[in-house]
Parts: sequence; C-alpha cells; structure tokens
Amino acid sequence: MISRRRFAKGMALTTTAAALGWRPELVAAEPPPETTRIRLVKTRATCIAPQFVAEELLQLEGFTDVQYVRREGSPVIEIRKAIASGEADINMNYAALYIMGLDQAEPVVILAGVHSGCFELFGTERVRAIRDLKGKTVALAGLGTGSTQHIFLALMLAYVGLDPAKDVRWVTHPFAESMQLLAEGKVDAFLGFAPEPQILRARKIGHVVVNSAVDRPWSRYFCCVIGANREFVRRYPVATKRALRAILKAADVCAAEPERAARWLVDRDLTPTYEAALQTMRELPYRKWREFDPEDTVRFYALRLHEAGMIKASPQRIIAQSTDWRFLNELKKELKG
Repeated sequence: MISRRRFAKGMALTTTAAALGWRPELVAAEPPPETTRIRLVKTRATCIAPQFVAEELLQLEGFTDVQYVRREGSPVIEIRKAIASGEADINMNYAALYIMGLDQAEPVVILAGVHSGCFELFGTERVRAIRDLKGKTVALAGLGTGSTQHIFLALMLAYVGLDPAKDVRWVTHPFAESMQLLAEGKVDAFLGFAPEPQILRARKIGHVVVNSAVDRPWSRYFCCVIGANREFVRRYPVATKRALRAILKAADVCAAEPERAARWLVDRDLTPTYEAALQTMRELPYRKWREFDPEDTVRFYALRLHEAGMIKASPQRIIAQSTDWRFLNELKKELKG
C-alpha cells in the first residue's frame, strides 16, 4: 500500500510525462519486460536526479520491484563498481568513468547520454583562464582515478597544453574546507561538482572560470551518460528499453518542473538543500539527450583520456565493443517533442 500523498505525486508525475511525449498506449502495446525487477544505485549525486525521479515511471513501465541499491563512498566509483559487478542493472554516471572501466574490459554498455554541465571551475582573481593554473594551487576533494573532479580538470589542463602532473599543485580537502580556503585566497582554484558550484555562487566565493554547461568544447558533450550491465542488456532487451525510456522521460520532467524534481531529491535525502538542488535542476540541460550524439561524447572523452595516458584502448574499439544506440534511436522517434 502506498500513501495518498505519494500516489498523488505519482499521478502528477505521470501527467507531466504524458504532456512531454510519454505515450502510455505505446508502452502498453510493447511486450512486457522480461524481468519485473530493476536495480539502480542510490548515492548523493544531484546531477543524476532523473534516475530517482523515474521511480514511478519505472513502475508504469512494468517494473513492480524497483530497487535503489545503497552505496557509500565516491558516487561515481560506486556506480561504476555496482554496474560492472551486476549488483545494479542500469545507472547514470560520468562518461569518462564508464570509459575508463571499459578500457579495463568491465562488462558495461553505454546506452545514451543525458546532459552536460556538471562541473564548474572557480578561481581567485589570479586565475582568469585554465592556462593561468600553471604554478597555482588547486583544491579538490580527492585525487586519482577515484576523483571525478581530478579526472575532469586533468583533461582540461591537458587540452590546453599543461601537464597535470607537473604544472599544478594539488591539495585535497573536504568541500567545506576548500570553499573556505578559496574564499581566503589560500588556494587559487577549486573544481566543483553539482551542487557545489551552486553553493559557491550563492555565497559569492571566487568567480567562474569555466562552466561546462556553457563553455566549449565541454558544453557540446554529455557529462552524464546511461550505462547498463552487459549481461542485463543481453538477457533483457525489452526491460532495457523500458528502463531507458523511464529515465529519459524523467530527465524531461527535471527540465520542465525543476521545483518538483528538487523537492523529490530533498524528500529522499539525496541532496543537502532544496535551494541548491533547485538551481541545479534549472541550470543543467536535461533535455540535451534529444540533441547531442552520445557517440561523439564517447569518442571525445576517449581521445582526451588516451592523450592523457589514462586509457589504452582506442575510441573506435570502445565504441564498437561497448556502446548500443538501438534503444535510444527508437526512443528518439517515439518521444518526439
């Protein structure tokens, strides 16, 4: 039994999804999912809101057992581990992290892109462009292949000709400490991951040097993509398409009704504050899944990672062996709008 309040929220979500192009008659005409269980990862990562907002839509797609597997630690690393191990079936994650796993032959398939814009680089007055980071101190929450911020900023540095290992002094601090150090000018820059940029801008700490939602080339490629366990896709193609449709429609809901999406995250303890969550929902381009080509994103990040020495596989090999666009291509035709 579900509460009346939750039932009302679910009905409102369904109405919004239908207005945005979700067609129940098409869903009903398809074969039912081969499995009624779907598992995703529950982490405190605001940018992947669509997969949480999709809960009721997943139920409408025929999944009577929707599970969110709780994982502690670095969200992007835990997501990658859960999908590769089969503990979870499908999940949004940072594109570069999935690609780094694919380079190590992890059994994951990339199915679609969702949005760009998770990252923003903040600096003091001493930093006006990425090249200004040479010889400067940058604060991050973590370093190495387990840190999304470190990977992304390393790729940006390499893209403009700087050596991430030699040209920048890295220091690690929790977000609250990094924010204070940036405000005091004791570090020169900080790369934030949603909702951190929203908090920094609200407190007027530092200034934005690069916003990956609007600054090229980063704004032209997906930041978050949807990946699934390879065996799940092979065994359950109908379930894969239905789960993908629910998440992509939920992305449309995040774009159309950011207030509802932000409240959804706060009610489920997936984000620290409503204000930061709302600003994230309003700023991230959640409808880009209809416009960008996810293969371009895989190729772009694979090239950047290869140039930085972070992977060995070629973009062509990763695209050929670990992507599957057939479900997305079908859904783009079905969900026009």
